[in-house]
Amino acid sequence: MLKQNLPRWTILLPLLAGVVYFIGGIISWTPFIIVSALALVASIMSAVHHAEVISHRVGEPFGALVLALAVTVIEVSLIVSLMLAGGHDTSVLARDTVFAAIMIILNGMIGLCILIGGIKFKEQTFTLQGISSALTILVAISVLTLILPNYTTSVPGPFYSQEQLVFVALITFVLYIAFLFVQNIRHKAHFQSTEEELPATRPSKGTTLVSAVLLMICLGTVVMLAESLAPSLESWIESIGAPVSFSGVIIACVVLLPEGFSAVLAAKNNQIQKSFNLSLGSALASIGLTIPTVALVSIYIGMPLSLGINVESTVLFLLSLFVIILSLSTGKITILQGIVLLVLFLVYLFTIIFP
Repeated sequence: MLKQNLPRWTILLPLLAGVVYFIGGIISWTPFIIVSALALVASIMSAVHHAEVISHRVGEPFGALVLALAVTVIEVSLIVSLMLAGGHDTSVLARDTVFAAIMIILNGMIGLCILIGGIKFKEQTFTLQGISSALTILVAISVLTLILPNYTTSVPGPFYSQEQLVFVALITFVLYIAFLFVQNIRHKAHFQSTEEELPATRPSKGTTLVSAVLLMICLGTVVMLAESLAPSLESWIESIGAPVSFSGVIIACVVLLPEGFSAVLAAKNNQIQKSFNLSLGSALASIGLTIPTVALVSIYIGMPLSLGINVESTVLFLLSLFVIILSLSTGKITILQGIVLLVLFLVYLFTIIFP
């Protein structure tokens, strides 16, 4: 339930993050990079909170779109900042980030939610129709964006030609909008929890206006901090000998932090339907909005965009899709599904470090 008055931390943290950014531009002190990274995370948490306030005020389906757009701006700003920072293989950054987000959500986030819910409540139920709809869209757009580029012949994979890239970006966006329409208008009941929940208090106009201003400040701060931290992140990843794809995992973890926390908290409160809605909604927004946006940016700045994942990642990805579909095919889940998904998540992380 949202309160009428905004928590103080959502007002103070973005302002402090802005101060940290300006101080970082004046002094050159290596430990200060950690402070800047913490300020970035704080700005993201604040931005998502203010987006939720606005979404509760405007109602659905526009509320879900506001939150998704805020998260997309954050993700795209981090991706584009690292792409513009240069370095080798920056063309794969968007692909690695989106792929990491999907693998983290399908295996890590959902697996953890199921595990926590299964430990506390043994068995939990959810509305099957809504989850099936989300998975249907997710399978379609993820295969179109992450696997199909390896098999097209206009240009050598894993790239799309410019015409193909524009077309895939458009239909990906259309599919995501179609999902929002089904989720929030046409079949809203399919995504509602079987458990009774207290209705959220609708924020006042004044609170919503303040959140709108603070949201713009948060997003601006995120973009500036991401740009300033991009070279340091690239250097750190190179210094530890990690593959370039590891930067995608870091970006995905930062972006998914607020919604991941909310999803786990909902599972702990026996609201597994809400957990799945948040998790799968994040995955769909990550790929359904980020890929089209980054595609347009790459065309505008003339930078190639590699989308197709390699054979090893394809096998893990298809296995994850197969397991998640089987796990959520009955409308009931136990601790077993959570353990299997978390094991797949550990396999994914292990193969990134030791390919």
